[in-house]
Order: sequence, then C-alpha cells, then structure tokens
Amino acid sequence: MPSLFEPLSLGAVRTENRVLMAPLTRMRASVPGDVPNELMREYYVQRAGAGLLISEGTQISPEGKGYMDTPGIHSDEQVEGWRTVTDAVHEAGGLIAAQLWHVGRVSHESLHDGELPVSASAGPYRNRTTVRGEDGRPTRVACPVPRPLRLDEIPRVVDDYRRATVNAREAGFDLVEIHGAHGYLLHQFLAADSNLRTDAYGGPLENRARLMLEVTDAVVDAWSADRVAVRISPIGSFNGTEDPEGAEAGLHVARELGRRGLAFLHLSEPDWAGGPVLEDDYRRALREAHPGPIVGAGNYDLAKAERLLEAGWIDAAAFGRSFIANPDLPRRLAEGLPLNAPRPETFYGGDAEGYTDYPAYGAA
Repeated sequence: MPSLFEPLSLGAVRTENRVLMAPLTRMRASVPGDVPNELMREYYVQRAGAGLLISEGTQISPEGKGYMDTPGIHSDEQVEGWRTVTDAVHEAGGLIAAQLWHVGRVSHESLHDGELPVSASAGPYRNRTTVRGEDGRPTRVACPVPRPLRLDEIPRVVDDYRRATVNAREAGFDLVEIHGAHGYLLHQFLAADSNLRTDAYGGPLENRARLMLEVTDAVVDAWSADRVAVRISPIGSFNGTEDPEGAEAGLHVARELGRRGLAFLHLSEPDWAGGPVLEDDYRRALREAHPGPIVGAGNYDLAKAERLLEAGWIDAAAFGRSFIANPDLPRRLAEGLPLNAPRPETFYGGDAEGYTDYPAYGAA
C-alpha cells in the first residue's frame, strides 16, 4: 500500500512525498505589470517541502486576466520575476509547476481597457470577480456578459498557451499545469451550459472538448508530455458553470488525456466549494479512463487522502487552505502535529499578513 509520505514519479519529476500544494489564488503580484515579487518568493520557499508546489493561476495573456494583482507569464518581466521564485524553491529542495490560466468570462471590463471578456458564447452569465476598489482594496464586482471568441481568434488563444509554456520553461518551472477547471475558459468551452456554439467547437461533447485538447497538444509540443498536467472539475458548480453533462465530459477528457501520456491528471472535487463528496463509483470510472497518475484535491485531510490512496483512486493529494496556514504541512501530517487555522479574511490581496506570517511548527 503506498504511503502519502513516499516518493512518486510524476512524468519527468520524482517527488519526495505525495503531499502537493494545490494552486491558490492569493493576489500579491506587483503592479503595474502583474510581476512575481520577493514576497511571493518567500511564500513559495516556505512551502517547498511539498512534493510539488503548483503555482497560483498564472495568466497566459492580458486577455486571460480576471482578478486584480494576479501574476502573469506572458512578459519578460514576469518571466524574470518567476525565475527568482523557481530558483529559490529549487535551492530549498522543492519542485514547482506553473498553472497556465485563462479566465475567459470570469473577468471585468475594467481589467481590459473597457473591452468585454471572452468566452465560448455570449450566454447569460451571473458571477462576480475581484478588482481594485477606489480605496485600493479588493472589491467584488459583477462580471459582464462576455463576447464569444471568433473562430479566427481561437488559434491565437492556443498559441498564447504555447508561448506561456515556453516562458514557464524559461522561468525555471519543472512542469506546467493547464487550468481546465472551475468555470474558466477551457471549462466554459467544455461545459454544455456555457457553450452554446454551433461551429466546430460547440454542440457534441467531442466538439466542446476540442479546445482543451488542442491547447494540451500545443503545450506538449512546446515542451513534452511528461512535463504537462491538466486540472479538471467535472462535477460541481464553479464560477457560474454547472455542466449537466459534467460527469460524462470528465471521463471523455480523462480518456483523451490518458492517451497523451501526461505527467498527471489533477481532479478538483466539488466538496471544497460546498458541493457533494465525489462518489467512489465515479473515482473508479475515472481511474479506468485514465491510466496515468491522478492527483486529487478538494477538502482533503489526512484521513481522506489515506483512504483514497489505499483504494487506488488517487496517487497523490493536493492540499489548499491547510497549506496556506501551515507552510510545513507535510511534516505536520507525517508526525501528527496540530495545524494552524487559516484566516480567510487574508486569503486575497494584501501584504505579508496571512501570507508569509504563519509559523512552522515550533517556531517562535
């Protein structure tokens, strides 16, 4: 029986343990320019004991941005900023993946010089995102109805992912993870309730999955399959997307990605966002569909991770909020040490408070 504290091969890398840090939006990048900074470097280095750090969502282009102060990976300055982070993580003995992010319609015109966000379709949309308020602090605002991407724009979006992958490699990341979950652009194309297109990217499931798979192939071509992962959230409601065909879509994507020999499939489960606990029958079907490593994420604690690892439904577990509050989480889990409680009011935006000031166990 594998242990959460044993090494694991994920494509081209070998992790020291199976306690991964999930991607976590924290909104601390420097502006203007959405550049990774020294505070972010400290944050990731503190957590370098994870088997693998998966970076916060990192926009592949200015168009892909949906929240204030989130970092990008499309400018030279951003690449240089990330390089300071990855170098420091490696010096601390860690591994780090860049999560490639295009939010699609989960955005606001103020982030795009008044232009509408893009999506699969211009259907009705009710959701909110976070922008800088008049007082300089994060404020929640309603997202507008987006405009649909034109057919002639889709190759450019695919190329944005390819160039972001090249940049991530240049910035010293060990892997990239494509964000195909949580109601963001690729999920908007995949989901039947947000994709109302009638062209080659709409209608049947095979068409709706086309963009995610084209992006995956472009990213693989820019690096290699064993350096690429994809995150999906087939069941649950995220950012206004609740796909009635989500379970089937998840299995279809898992099968297609499994044929590509990727580093891993990252499954975001609905319970972290108040949804139901994922049923074991679906986990079994997902395992049958995807022969490669599966990383589970979603309201995980040690007991949940160990049960699913023992059952063979996952190969590693990614922890989110508990890693925010416990930079030394793998040690705490391995030794049965008490956990710091996270402070949700400091999750998004701000400074070191609630970001780098959580102590390791036994620290003064």
